[in-house]
Amino acid sequence: MNYLWVGFFLAAFVSGLVQWLWLDDAEVFARLMQAVFDSAKAAFEIALGLTGALTFWLGILRVGERGGFLKLLTRGLTPLLHRLMPQVPPNHPAMGAVVMNLSANILGLDNAATPLGIKAMRELQSLNPKPDTASDAQILFFVINASSITLFPISILAFRAQMGAAHPGDVVVPILMATFCSTLAGFASVALRQHIGLRDPVVLAYIGGFGLAIIGLAFYFGSLNQDEMQRNSASFSNLLLFSLIALFLAGAIRHRINAYEAFVDGAKEGFHTAITILPYLVAMLVAVGVLRASGLLDAIMSGMRFLCEAAQIDGRFVDALPTALIKPFSGSGARAMMLDSMRAFGVDSFPARLATIIQGSTETTFYVLAVYFGAAGVKNVRYAIGCGLLADLAGVLAAIVITYRFFG
Repeated sequence: MNYLWVGFFLAAFVSGLVQWLWLDDAEVFARLMQAVFDSAKAAFEIALGLTGALTFWLGILRVGERGGFLKLLTRGLTPLLHRLMPQVPPNHPAMGAVVMNLSANILGLDNAATPLGIKAMRELQSLNPKPDTASDAQILFFVINASSITLFPISILAFRAQMGAAHPGDVVVPILMATFCSTLAGFASVALRQHIGLRDPVVLAYIGGFGLAIIGLAFYFGSLNQDEMQRNSASFSNLLLFSLIALFLAGAIRHRINAYEAFVDGAKEGFHTAITILPYLVAMLVAVGVLRASGLLDAIMSGMRFLCEAAQIDGRFVDALPTALIKPFSGSGARAMMLDSMRAFGVDSFPARLATIIQGSTETTFYVLAVYFGAAGVKNVRYAIGCGLLADLAGVLAAIVITYRFFG
């Protein structure tokens, strides 16, 4: 990430020098410095505006967590993971940590998912006969974790609301469909390498159930024209989100949890999170801002659009590719690219929506790889990187196709 961030500034500087010395553009460095100030101000305003949304959603998620939904998901996923990881004993602590991590990811509890993921990887390491080489169970856990389906894309909803989206939640269904494709691709690649028994009735039931739900959504929305699709997608997404809120609160009442106190406790984390991300937003938005102000980013995108036109391909997806290219390496970098797309083209524009769906359907593969395997002391990750990147590619391609269908 360090080299990427420094590279943005140096590339902008070199581009500025070329324009100043050879193209006689005396204003180029004035534009670069103006971009520094404007981007830093925009980063602060975005972080400030996020405070309310993050505070609310993290508060609601804390209610759901204490109301038993994390345990409910854990019980639901356990039978499947017993089949997928037969080398892990049913009562071993590793299985509980793996299931809890995946459940936290599904609910969008990133603050809980990462420590649970590290614990799970370390517990799996205790069963690893070759400590310096990733085991089959560790690779499967990594790939599923790195592309896991998230029902609650909190940060994306918060960013879209802050940037003035007409319907912040209208990307939830497309994200769910795209991330299912990325997870399925990652799982299938690992299953082929590990010869996992996909004909097992339990495995077939889970995969078939998830697949039928996504196919049902695709069939329903595919039968509508684009205006109806966008309108119904927004309505369905908002219904889904508010239904989850109602279910979390109902679960808290059923388990006699003080929902208000749980909400306030989680909301405090939301305020802290909004403040914490400010330095990262400033760093990355300024870097992307000077790269765009230098003209280099636009030149690269123009070149790619020219190639698309030569191949007679609709090139509107090109403006969202920076998010896709950076996401495997850095979540904060991809987030900055997504926000730059929102600022440059409009939050409800095609490139911004595509960047948003890519951001929600792919994962920071190399970061997760470094953190999880590094925590376990594993040096040889075997085919984990290839399977993880395949999942990312499937998520990006699915995001492009789905965005054209929903918003194109």
